[in-house]
Amino acid sequence: MKSKVRKCLFPVAGMGTRFLPATKEIPKEMLPLIDRPLIHYGVEEAVDSGCSDVVFVTGRGKRAIEDYFDRSWELERALIEKGKTEQAAMIKMISNMANFSYVRQPEPLGLGHAVLCGESFCGKEYFGVILPDDVMISIPGEGPVLEQLVKVHCRLGGSVIALEEVPLEDTSRYGIIEGDVEEDGIYRVRDLVEKPEKGKAPGRLAVMGRYVLSPGIFDHLRTIPRGAGGEIQLTDAIRALLREEPVRGVIYKGRRYDCGTMESWLRATVSMSLQNRDF
Repeated sequence: MKSKVRKCLFPVAGMGTRFLPATKEIPKEMLPLIDRPLIHYGVEEAVDSGCSDVVFVTGRGKRAIEDYFDRSWELERALIEKGKTEQAAMIKMISNMANFSYVRQPEPLGLGHAVLCGESFCGKEYFGVILPDDVMISIPGEGPVLEQLVKVHCRLGGSVIALEEVPLEDTSRYGIIEGDVEEDGIYRVRDLVEKPEKGKAPGRLAVMGRYVLSPGIFDHLRTIPRGAGGEIQLTDAIRALLREEPVRGVIYKGRRYDCGTMESWLRATVSMSLQNRDF
């Protein structure tokens, strides 16, 4: 089945403990990267990839995300009264980017569980998943990374995951695929290993934070045994899914900024600042 992808899910329920004490009151996803919060980049990518509906799978203390994407009448009015009409229009545009929904993840049971919490939103459609810790910037001549996956899905069908070739010594930090080349940069996935032990990785192609998933993933998320840390692992569900329907990996074209730790977030801030012509 090949279909347009209209919906995108964002798992944002994590506590962001690597950024404490800043994240005691501020969601990690709302930390600024240059002039906008991390989550804004992911939503912009989803919208530019053709998604019209966005769901955030949230937890306690994440109200700031909802407020950010809500209409801010008072701020808009204050800006207009001061003659700052361009800024007022920019603020209004944020709430008009997509149709936003919010679902609570009642327990911190892993990425797979977060995706499962969005089942009622996604329904029977293929849907996108964006992990906002990975900020993906398009390169000239290429569309957004999620759009690259959507195009492969629309052409070949099935679920599609983003891949990046990583150094051998880093394979233990990622999910690693085993697969066969179908086309240039496109692999038919045969297996996945989540954070393999050093020396036991089946290759160097790592799964990054972008997915187009079949609605069939939900049945597997409900039934798979809990994996590492007693959590419901998305990788395990994808392994089960690929026995029933095709799963492909695409080596994406773009630049990834890992913002999952304080050090990597600082590096991303410096790197993107140096490339910003306004600075």
